Amino acid sequence: MFLKNLIFSLNATVPVFLMMVFGWFVHRVKLLDDHSTAQINKFVFRTLLPALLFMDLSTADFRSVWNGGFVLFCMCVTLLSVGIAVLYSLMTKEKSERGEIIQASYRSSAAILGIAFVNNIYGHSTMAALMIVGTVPLYNIIAVTTLAVTSPDKDKSRGKKALALNTLKSIATNPIILGIIVGIAWSLLKIPQPVILSKSVTYLGNMATPLSLIALGASVKFGEAKGKLPVTAGIAFIKLVLFCSIFLPVAVKLGFRGEKLIAILVMLGSATTGSCFVMAKNLGHKGTVTAFAVMLTTLCSAFTLTGWLFILKTLNYI
Repeated sequence: MFLKNLIFSLNATVPVFLMMVFGWFVHRVKLLDDHSTAQINKFVFRTLLPALLFMDLSTADFRSVWNGGFVLFCMCVTLLSVGIAVLYSLMTKEKSERGEIIQASYRSSAAILGIAFVNNIYGHSTMAALMIVGTVPLYNIIAVTTLAVTSPDKDKSRGKKALALNTLKSIATNPIILGIIVGIAWSLLKIPQPVILSKSVTYLGNMATPLSLIALGASVKFGEAKGKLPVTAGIAFIKLVLFCSIFLPVAVKLGFRGEKLIAILVMLGSATTGSCFVMAKNLGHKGTVTAFAVMLTTLCSAFTLTGWLFILKTLNYI
C-alpha cells in the first residue's frame, strides 16, 4: 500500500514539478523572455484560471450533496491557517515579502489538485467541489487583500480610504473570484451547457495548469532565490506538515471519514498552488519567494502526502 500510494503521489506531483523545470529551461535557451512570461501570466490569471474554476464548479451537483458542516469546517480551518501564516510572516524583516509569505503558506492547490486527487481514489466525488466552495473564495479574497496591502508598488502617499477602495475593487473584479461565482450560480440554477460552450471552456481550463507552471518556471531567478531558502523551508513545513498535524486530528474527532477526509487532506497538505505566483505578480510583487515556495512544496508534497495517506489508511479512516 505504501509503494502504491507513493507511486500515486509521484504521478500527481512530479509532472507538475517537471513543467516548472521545462519553463525554466525554455527561458534559459531564450525561447521565452521576461516580457513574454509576464504576458502569459496575465493571460492565465485573467482567462484560463477562471475558466478552470468555472469548468469544475458549474458541473457539480451542489443541491443533492450539500453538507453545511463540512463546508463550515473547511472555512474555519482556512481562516485559522491564514492566522498561523500571518504570525509566521511577522518573523521576516522584509516587509515587502510578507504578503507573499502569507499567501504561499496557507493557499493550497485545492482547485487544481483537489478534484483530481479525490476522483483518483474514489472514482467520482463531489466532496472536493464542496471543499473548493468552502476554501477557494476565501483563498482569493484574503490573497487579494493581503497582496494589495503589502504590495511594494502601491502608492505610499494614498490614504487608508483610497487603499481600502482599491482593495475592494481588486476583490470585486478579480477574475478568479468571478469564475467561482459564475460557476456556482450556473450549477445552482441548473443552466444547461451546450456542447460548444462545454468544449470551449474545457479547452481553456485544461490550458491553465501547464501554462501557469511554465510561466512560473520561466520566472524563477535562482540568483535572487539563494537567500530565500530558510523562509521557503518554513513555508513548506507549515504547508505540508504543521497544518495537517493540527487540523487532521480535529477532522477525525468531528467524524469526517473517507472522501471528506481526503478532501480535507488536500486542502491542508497539498503544495502551494501555482496561481499564487500569478496573483502575486499581477498585484505588484516580485514573486521570487512564491515561485521558490511552489517549487519546494511541490517537490516535497509527493512524500508528505504519501505519508499522511499511509497514516490515515493504516488507522482505517479512509
